[in-house]
Amino acid sequence: MEHVHLFVFTFLLSFIILPTVSAHLRQNYYHRTCPNVESIVRSAVTKKFQQTFVTASGTLRLFFHDCFVRGCDASVLLTSPESMAEKDSPDDISLAGDGFDTVIKAKAAVDLDPMCRNKVSCADILAMATRDVVALTGGPSYAVELGRLDGRISTKASVKHNLPNPTFNLDQLNSMFAFKGLTQTDMIALSGAHTIGFSHCGKFSKRIYNFQRGRAVDPTLNATYSRQLMQMCPRIVDPRIAINMDPITPQLFDNVYYKNLQQGKGLFTSDQSLFTDLRSRATVNLFAANSTAFQQAFVVAITKLGRVGVKTGNEGEIRRDCSAVN
Repeated sequence: MEHVHLFVFTFLLSFIILPTVSAHLRQNYYHRTCPNVESIVRSAVTKKFQQTFVTASGTLRLFFHDCFVRGCDASVLLTSPESMAEKDSPDDISLAGDGFDTVIKAKAAVDLDPMCRNKVSCADILAMATRDVVALTGGPSYAVELGRLDGRISTKASVKHNLPNPTFNLDQLNSMFAFKGLTQTDMIALSGAHTIGFSHCGKFSKRIYNFQRGRAVDPTLNATYSRQLMQMCPRIVDPRIAINMDPITPQLFDNVYYKNLQQGKGLFTSDQSLFTDLRSRATVNLFAANSTAFQQAFVVAITKLGRVGVKTGNEGEIRRDCSAVN
């Protein structure tokens, strides 16, 4: 049992020793220029969420994709008449329109306040909206660090090799997240966002059809679950059909995602590898058994994610229109 106690001690210690907050980000950043910004954004996000649940997973995924590519600078929101922006990349083209619409509506609500007009960045609005959708689906509410500027560059080419692939193993995941300053525990906690996410058949079909020579189905998949996936995703089917990442509680931000991994019900290879690899299994087991530990780890991880590649000074601007540079 000694190694178990050591693991738990080390894990809890990670919450105490937080990385230094970016000098340019702080809570209540807009307390003088737009004191009501958080309540304005929360109200707009809540209204959008009540209209469609996809708002939650769409906004959360949008924040992750934005931060991982060029840093948290809202570059994923920029459009290009030649379809050469980040959002036009094959890895981003499946981002839910409701995520973009959430930021647009929140930005419009903020700018209706004369005191706030053109004073709050789209990047910060996306960060606040992400916190709000997590809370609206039953997850933790947390203080958001603000002060990001919006980037002026968005290219399709910059997306490639900057986002995790559904086929990644633990080493590949750790390598990509470490490059962003995130630990294995951060990565496992952020993967828990798949508790409210969804995907399309083409992203995992190889796991249920033609997995390997001599094996039709990935053996790490739960047999009953794989049959269910085959029913929802037959060989010849519209690849755009959406499948819940969490088949048990898809509309709750909870720790059931990790319980699913224990039962072989991770939709992606990258999900299931968190349990099949002994180096990460203990953390999965902890999060599955302790919802508070998961939520605390998630807050730590998404706060660190929000510090990646922050633009300041001449590096960015506050966009008047989130989809176009000023």
